[in-house]
Parts: sequence; C-alpha cells; structure tokens
Amino acid sequence: MMNSPVETLLKQLIQFEKNTLTAVFIQISHQIIDAIQRGYLTKGTALPGSRSLSQLLHIHRNTVVAVYDELASQGWVEIIPNKGTFVIVPEQKTVPIKAITYPENQANRYIETTGFDFKPSFHLASTIETKETKYSINDGQPDLRLHPTHQFSKWYSASMKRKTVLSKWNQTSNSSYSVYENQLCNYLNATRGFHIKPNNLISTRSTEMSLYIVSQLLLQPKDLVLVGNWSNYAANMIFQQVGASIRTIPIDKNGLDIDYIRKNYVKKSIRCVYVCTHRHYPTTNTLSAKRRLELLELAKEYEFAIIEDDYDYDFQFEGSAMLPMASSDANGNVIYLGKLGQSFFPSFQTGFVVAPTNLIIEAKNYLQMLDKQGDVIQEQMLSELIYEGEIHRLIKKNIINYKKRRDFLCVMLTHYFKETIQWKKPSGGLAIWLEFEPKISLVQLAEEVLKIDLLLPKTILYQNKNTCAIRFGFGRLDEEEIEIVIKKLKLGYDTVVGRI
Repeated sequence: MMNSPVETLLKQLIQFEKNTLTAVFIQISHQIIDAIQRGYLTKGTALPGSRSLSQLLHIHRNTVVAVYDELASQGWVEIIPNKGTFVIVPEQKTVPIKAITYPENQANRYIETTGFDFKPSFHLASTIETKETKYSINDGQPDLRLHPTHQFSKWYSASMKRKTVLSKWNQTSNSSYSVYENQLCNYLNATRGFHIKPNNLISTRSTEMSLYIVSQLLLQPKDLVLVGNWSNYAANMIFQQVGASIRTIPIDKNGLDIDYIRKNYVKKSIRCVYVCTHRHYPTTNTLSAKRRLELLELAKEYEFAIIEDDYDYDFQFEGSAMLPMASSDANGNVIYLGKLGQSFFPSFQTGFVVAPTNLIIEAKNYLQMLDKQGDVIQEQMLSELIYEGEIHRLIKKNIINYKKRRDFLCVMLTHYFKETIQWKKPSGGLAIWLEFEPKISLVQLAEEVLKIDLLLPKTILYQNKNTCAIRFGFGRLDEEEIEIVIKKLKLGYDTVVGRI
C-alpha cells in the first residue's frame, strides 16, 4: 500500500532521537511546525491519523496524540472529531506597513538609529573585553568547574517541586518575612557577628544591584563620595551615573587613610565613604581595627554614611576573618553590602544589604520596581542549603582548593619573576596585587601577551606615576593553567623590558 503525499513528506522531514532531554513529541511537533512555516504543509492540509502516523514513524500512538495536542495548543492545527486533524496557519495579528520612504531592499530591515535625541551614558559604557584567547586573567572570580553540577541540578529540581513555591508566587501580601529572609539573617548573625532581624535586610540579585539601589536612596547630583585612590571601577560607575562627585583618598598597607579625611574635609561636606574593609579592592589590603574605629567615629561626627562592600568575606584561608565594621556600628552610619553563594553557580549567587530599618523599607520599594518577581526557587534552595549546613561544607571545600592555587601562584611568581614583582600573600580572597619594579608599560605588556594567547583586560591594570600593578585573579585557574599563564606573562614582560 502506497503512502499518501503528506505521509511521504512527513517521513522525509521528521527525524528524532529517543535518548535526549527533549521529549520525542516535542521534537516531532517542532519539525511539523517548521514544515508549516516553510510552506511544505499548507493551510487545510489533512494530517495522517494517529494510527497511521504512529506506524509511519514507529512510535506509540499516544505520542502522536501528544504531538497533535501540542500543535493544537499552539494554534497550528485544528482537531475536528470524526474528521481529522487539519493545518490552520495562525492568523497574523499585525498588518505589515509598507515602507514607502525607503528603497525596496531596505523595507524589511529594522532601523539602526533613533529619530529623536537621547542622553547616552558615558559612565555605563561596557568594560568587557572579548578576545579569542585560550587563557585570560580576571579580577578574582570563582571557578565554576569546582561546583558540583549534578548536585545543584538535584537541589534546584527539588526546590521547584515544593508546594510552598507555588504559594509564594501567588502571594499578594508581604506582611510576614519569608523563610529565606529568616534563614539569611541566622546565617549572617552566625558568620558575621550581626544581631539583625529580617527588617534590617534586603536580598537582591547582585552586589551591583544592591549598590545601585543604595545610591538612588542616598545620593543626589554633586554629593561628595570618597573612595580609595584605587577603587572598584563598577562602584565608581554607579556613583558617577547618579551624578555624585567622587574624590579619592590615599591607601596604604592599613587601608584607607582616615587622617587624610579629617585633615582635608569638614563636617557635613561628605555624603558617604565607600570602603572594602575586609580586603580593599583592588589592593587586597585590610582596613585595620584602629582605622575602622576612627572611621566610625568620624562618620558620627561628620554625619556621613559608610558603604561597606564585603565582596569576598567567605574566602578566608588563614586565621579568622575580621568581623564587618557594620557589626559594631552603634549609630546607624554603616550600610553593609555582601554576597551569598560565591561557591555556587552564578545563577545561584545573590546579593544583600544590611542597614537600619528605615532605609531597608525604602530600599524594598525600589526593589519592587526593579525586580518585583524575584526568584522564589533560588530563595527556596538557598534556605535549605543554609538550614542543612550545606553552604558551609561547600565553602570549606572550595577554600582548600583556592588556598592551594594561591600558594602555587606565589611559588610560580618567585620562580619566574624573582625580585621584579613584589606582592604580599593575602590571607584570603581570589586575587593577588602584583607590583612591578622597575615599572613598565602595562598596556604594552597586555599587547605582547595577547600575541601569545593570553588576555590581560584593562580593568585589572593599574598604572600612574607612582603605581604599576596588576590585580591578578587566580580563582578560575587550576595549577597547570597558573604555570602556563605565568610563563606567558614572563615572556611578555621580557619583551617589554627589552625595549627599555
């Protein structure tokens, strides 16, 4: 018995694999939709019956029924009882407008420039560099290869199946605090010496979102913000976008020079001081206990806010991490920004803000506008990981790996560079501050190593008449990669020095 023309066509077009994550009925329905869109199956075409198609494709009849139900739900076919299944190309909801002012060959191209003026943002220009290199150095990001992929997928799948997740999505009132907010408070109180409640806390997508919300609440155009003379470029971009005026403060081995602030500024002239107390970005220097007390006293006296960015608190290799300045703030001057889940995949990481209740209330209003939906599955999963102690286990496990990488990097630097690079081995974090002596052109160094398959992005290069340094992020490199990268860095360095 010969197949009908439609059956012959479908047999030629439809191919599927049973051992993939995509269900067979989805694979087949997508290919039938493609055939309709290409005009192979026209409007009104009768598709084979479920028995005929199941025999033709050697699949179960129930799979064919699922295919037709899927096509019908998307509006590609109409199933008429006792008659059959017929192609109905979905109606075009919008009428195309003929472009009478453009040549015919441009009528279907979308215009590239606006017909009106707007204000471009210089401060928010992308700092990302994309080069086709096998190796690259960043500012200190974690290594995704250390994360247990299978375990994360199990946790995420389990969280999605919780009945409480659906009730959170349907929740219309925020009258009570979530399990996640309570668990995060418990975690921060236990690890950072806080004594906070959920009304002192807001959870965001990232530290950058946290800082953006805080800057919107805190800063007006021309407000004075003090940062280190080398500082976090992402934070500076946010402050500049608000219109704040940024002034720099000297940095030494003990962190920000607080005496400099007292000598050069007067009461109420400063709106806020941005500081990374635990490990200054980019130099990794810790703000000493003495200077922390001095900064807290000065903030009270001068009436300014302190934004304490604690971006890598969890990565402490030796000794105990110094508690945040916010944990000893008795006057409500400190706004604390942190991260949770840097030992997880980026999609599971989250930011948070700890501050007095009145500021958190306003911050939540901004968050409702920017991110009303949130991510209840992520929150459910993080709640369970905190409660079960899994987050502590992951952090400790990763710390062992990162500590080995830091120590190996120091061995390689000593071997290949000897006295030409100075550094201080940090007690934690995923980056080392490397200073070149004698000084060289870091731009030329970046150009030379790019020729040998190594990217040094501009965002990790710090150079002026007094400084010639790189923030070398080692977190994403294993020991074999570290040695390769240091060898390439030495080759580039020798080339640049040879020109001097």
